[in-house]
Amino acid sequence: MRVLLVGGGGREHALALGLAADPLTERLVAAPGNPGIAAVAELRAAEVASPEAVAALAVECAADLVVVGPEAPLVAGVADAVRAKGIACFGPSGAAAQLEGSKAFAKDVMAAAGVPTAGSRVCATQAEAERALDEFGAPYVVKNDGLAAGKGVVVTGDRDAALAHAEACGRVVIEEYLDGPEVSLFVVTDGEAAVPLMPAQDFKRVGDGDTGPNTGGMGAYAPLDWAPAGLVDEVMRDVAHPTLAEMRRRGTPFAGLLYIGLALTKAGPRVIEFNARFGDPETQVVLALLETPLAGLLHAAATGTLAKHPPLRWRPGAAVTVVLASQGYPTSARSGDVITGAERAGIIHAGTARRASDGALVSAGGRVLCGTATGPDLASARAAAYALVDGVTLEGAHRRSDIALAAVEGRVRVP
Repeated sequence: MRVLLVGGGGREHALALGLAADPLTERLVAAPGNPGIAAVAELRAAEVASPEAVAALAVECAADLVVVGPEAPLVAGVADAVRAKGIACFGPSGAAAQLEGSKAFAKDVMAAAGVPTAGSRVCATQAEAERALDEFGAPYVVKNDGLAAGKGVVVTGDRDAALAHAEACGRVVIEEYLDGPEVSLFVVTDGEAAVPLMPAQDFKRVGDGDTGPNTGGMGAYAPLDWAPAGLVDEVMRDVAHPTLAEMRRRGTPFAGLLYIGLALTKAGPRVIEFNARFGDPETQVVLALLETPLAGLLHAAATGTLAKHPPLRWRPGAAVTVVLASQGYPTSARSGDVITGAERAGIIHAGTARRASDGALVSAGGRVLCGTATGPDLASARAAAYALVDGVTLEGAHRRSDIALAAVEGRVRVP
């Protein structure tokens, strides 16, 4: 099978490793890729947000399967353009990707499908935002209605800060705060059949103890030994299948990866958000534990044959990933600093590049790379992940020191 992978971040590096390891994969091309992906795939230049450009590259590569990693190309309709060329594509249509592209659209779908989620209001003016903030009270949750690379959400007890974020975004969704531990569940679907992957937990805040502004994610781990028994079955019954049915009813079936972000509240699981693609950095830990070959699984979803796919197999043990971020991230991100020590297995590249003058590996984004490790238990996987990332040298870089620590110490509580 000839596979074209679209994207060039940490999620795509993890996907590339999984796709390259599948015996079905004869050739793997990545556009644009990154220096880490270059070790397992051919890199090609392409304007990944252009449906026409990606479709043309898929034809040129004679791809049997295109896997679209990031959200922006999906919302732009890249999957539609690829399928119009008669090529299987893992990723939802532009219309279906609005589940991530618009928080207001996702809330409307959830309401129609009866999916348990936070109460919310869509606000386009300052007056509407003020009324919604007062209705729900603190902590205030304000979400940019559109794509914001994982950084469009503000959760704060400061009403002025919440209102300022609403004004800066323009159109927002303001909703009630959901208390309880958060869980990320990936669901592979062909629009009808749906297969859940292993739940994971990520860490959005930049600082230890979940302090500071939201980021794209500073680390993750799996499995979640503290999660209630039957959680996945409950979420599939109450969230995934009703959502997929509602998307079919609207004439925009969702096929690809449905990311379900959950809060485990005292009233039960509640949806925080949907994404239309693999999450980053949860993908790094989930795929590290997936034993089932990845290319065959994604091809089955892309060709409507997921119901015939064998049950998934998982490796024993646990996986942890720790993100190393550049100086100033997430408010600003310094680029161009030399990176050393990133050659070891388990280092997943995200914001990296090769310097043209001498080929040195340099930072090229906010989340630069992560150390991903497995172990027989969560504590050993955590220690190995930190050893990986702490072996990397990057001036001004920072990381959280408490990824998976509460779980290791048995301090995660479901209300």
